[in-house]
Amino acid sequence: MVAWLRKPSLAGSVGAAFAVALGIAASPALAKRTAANPRPESKVGYAPASSLEGNYLAAYIAGNARDTSAAAMFYREALKEDPRNPELLERAFISLLADGDTAAAGRAAEKIVQRDAQNGLAQLALGVRAFKAKQYATARTLLVRNNRGRAADVTAHLLTAWSYAGSKDGKRALEAVDQLRGERGFAAFRDYHAGLIAGLVGNEAEAERRLKAAYDAEKTTLRIVDAYARLLARQGNTEAALAAYRGFEALSPRHPIVKWATDQLAAGKPLGPLVANAQEGAAEVLYGLGSAGNQQGDELASIIYLRLALQLQPDHDLAILTLGEVYERLKRVEQAMDILKTIPAGSPLRPSAEVQIGIALEQLGRGDEAVQHLEKLGKQRPDDNDVLVALGNVYRSRKQYAQAAEIYGKAIERTPAGDAGLWPLFYYRGTAYERAKEWQKAEADLKKALELVPDSQPLGKSQVLNYLGYSWVDQNMNLDEAFKMLRRAVELNPRDGMIIDSLGWAYFRFGHWDDAVRELEKAAELKAGDPVINDHLGDAYWRVGRKLEAKFQWQHAKDANPEPDDLKKIEEKLKNGLPEEPKPTEVQTSVPPGGEKSGG
Repeated sequence: MVAWLRKPSLAGSVGAAFAVALGIAASPALAKRTAANPRPESKVGYAPASSLEGNYLAAYIAGNARDTSAAAMFYREALKEDPRNPELLERAFISLLADGDTAAAGRAAEKIVQRDAQNGLAQLALGVRAFKAKQYATARTLLVRNNRGRAADVTAHLLTAWSYAGSKDGKRALEAVDQLRGERGFAAFRDYHAGLIAGLVGNEAEAERRLKAAYDAEKTTLRIVDAYARLLARQGNTEAALAAYRGFEALSPRHPIVKWATDQLAAGKPLGPLVANAQEGAAEVLYGLGSAGNQQGDELASIIYLRLALQLQPDHDLAILTLGEVYERLKRVEQAMDILKTIPAGSPLRPSAEVQIGIALEQLGRGDEAVQHLEKLGKQRPDDNDVLVALGNVYRSRKQYAQAAEIYGKAIERTPAGDAGLWPLFYYRGTAYERAKEWQKAEADLKKALELVPDSQPLGKSQVLNYLGYSWVDQNMNLDEAFKMLRRAVELNPRDGMIIDSLGWAYFRFGHWDDAVRELEKAAELKAGDPVINDHLGDAYWRVGRKLEAKFQWQHAKDANPEPDDLKKIEEKLKNGLPEEPKPTEVQTSVPPGGEKSGG
C-alpha cells in the first residue's frame, strides 16, 4: 500500500473544480449547438471530431469516463477552433494538467490568469513551473495568490516553506511550515516537512526533533518511517533505524521500499536523505496531497497533485505508483499500465510494478499475455513469491482453479513457518480449492489461514472469517459457528458489502427473513450491482412478501453477468419465484430469532 495519510482528504476543496473542468458539468451554450453525440473509445488513438461542437462533446464524454488522455486530445482540437473561449480554455487546462502535459497546461494557465488572477489552480500550476526553474521568489508570489481554502492553504504554506529552503533561508522556511494550523492530522504532516527542510538546510538537531515527533505520531506511515530511519542511519544509529523499519514491516510485511532499505543497512551501505533538494521537497508535498486524495476517492484532485509532483520530480516512484493505482480504480487499466512502465528500472518498486502490469494485462482480457509476462518474471526472479501469487491470481481470475491452487502451493512450500505472508497464501489456495469443488482441502486451508492471520490485521481477518463462514452457510453446515464468524467479520469490516451480504444470507438460512432483508439492503447499498447480492436480496424480498421487488432484484442480478450456474437459478426464479417457504434451519444457536442488528 502506498497511502500517505489516513486523514480526511486534503484535496477535497478543489475536487469539484476538477470535476467541472473534466466534463462532469456540461456547458449549456456549447451543448445546445451540438448535433452529434460521439462516444470516444476507451483509449487514445482515434481521430478527432470534424467540428468544434463534436470535439467539445467528445471531450465532455471522455471526461465523464475519466479518460484524461482522450479528454485532453479533444480539448486541444477544440481550442484550435476557438482559442479565446474562456470556459473552453479552463477545461482544456485541467485536462492537459491531468494528462501530464504540463508544458501545454502552463501555457493555458498563463492565458487564464491574464483574465482571472484569482484562479487558484492556474496560479498553482505556474508556481510549480517557477519552482522547477528555481525561481523561488516568483513561486512564492504565485503561491500566495493560490492561498484560498483548506487544501490551497496546506499547499501554499508547505510549498512556500520549501521555496525558502531552496533560497537557503532555513529560518523562514521553518516559520512558514509552522504557520500551518488546523486539523489534528496536520501536525504529523507539518513536522514531517519541517524535519525534511531542517535536514536539507543543515539543522540536524531540529531535523531529528521534528522527524521523531512525526514518527511518534504516525509509526504506520511509510514516508515518515523512511525519513526518520534514514536520519537515524546517517547519524550512525543503524540499530534504531532497523527497528523503525521492522516496526513498520510488522504491519505491512515485505514492503519493497522497507526491504531495500534494510538490505542496504545490513550490507553496510549508506542511506541518503529522502529529499535531496527543494524541488524534491515540493514534490513530496504534492505527492502527499495526491495520496491523501487517492485514499478518499477524490480521484481527479489526486491526479492533478500527482502530475504536479512528477513535474518537479519525474522519478518519484511512489507518485508514479499511486497515479497508476488511481487510474486502475477509475477502470482506466491501459493508462494505469502505461504509467507503471515509467517507474525507474532501479527503483525498489519496479518489481512490484512489473507484477501489477501482469495483473493489468489480465484485466484487459489479455490473459495469455498476462501468463507469459508473469512466467517470464518468475524465471527472472525465482525466489519472488509476489510473482507466484500474481500468477495464481491470474489463473483464478480465468477460472483455472486447480492451476491456481498448485501455484499457491509452490509459494507456501518456499515460505518459512512464522512468516507474516503465510496466511494470505493459505487463504488464496483455500479459495481456489473451494471454487474447484475440493471442499476438504479448501476448509483445511481456510482454517489454517484463520489460525495464522494476526488480530493486528482486522481487514485480513474479516476476509478469512467471511469466506469460511459463508462457505459453511452455503453448504448448510456448522451454521451456529458460521453465524458467529460472520458477525465478527462485520464488526471488523463494517463497510464491506460482500461481508454484510454473507451475514444477511446467514439470517436467510436461519429463516429470519426480516433480518435478512435489513442486512442485504445494506449490502446492496454498499456494493450496488453485484449479482450475488442482488440475487440474495431478491430471495429475501420474496420471503417477506415483496414479490415485485424480488423480481426486480433478480432481473438486476441477471443483467449483472452472474456465474453460469447462478444464471440458470435466477432465470428459474424470474419465471416461477421461490418454492414454498421451507422450515427454518434447526440448529442450536445463541442468535435470538430476529430483531438483532449486525455490526454493519
